[in-house]
Amino acid sequence: GIQPAREVMSMLRVPAALSFTARRQRLAISFIRRNMGFTKTLIKEGNGVRPQRGQNVTVHCTGYGKNGDLNVKFWSTRDPGQEPFTFAVGNGQVIKGWDESVIEMSIGERAKIHCTPDYAYGPGGFPAWGIQPNSELIFDIEVLSYS
Repeated sequence: GIQPAREVMSMLRVPAALSFTARRQRLAISFIRRNMGFTKTLIKEGNGVRPQRGQNVTVHCTGYGKNGDLNVKFWSTRDPGQEPFTFAVGNGQVIKGWDESVIEMSIGERAKIHCTPDYAYGPGGFPAWGIQPNSELIFDIEVLSYS
């Protein structure tokens, strides 16, 4: 449900000294990030060279969020018998969270990407992998190369 503004501001840890306008703007930004998109947590820096839209990008990836549990793996290129995954970045071949995060990553970079449902598999989920409809997902992605 809708929470009173004071409770929301407290949860977001917005300092009381900020003006109402600044607090309202911060609230809007936090709301957008919380409800659509992805967050990136850097694990290891890369070489600084980023891909161009349409380039083939090869990554190692482990996905978490099976059956709605963000601690349970549903897929990994690091598992025995698996290979790194290659896709054309920025062309819609993968979920939006991958397209928009990987194009900003450099060779050698490793990061955790936390995707909201609309940047993951959305209302359809991915039942074959145990991904329920409207699931948040976390991906541990390491960029290996571009071509």
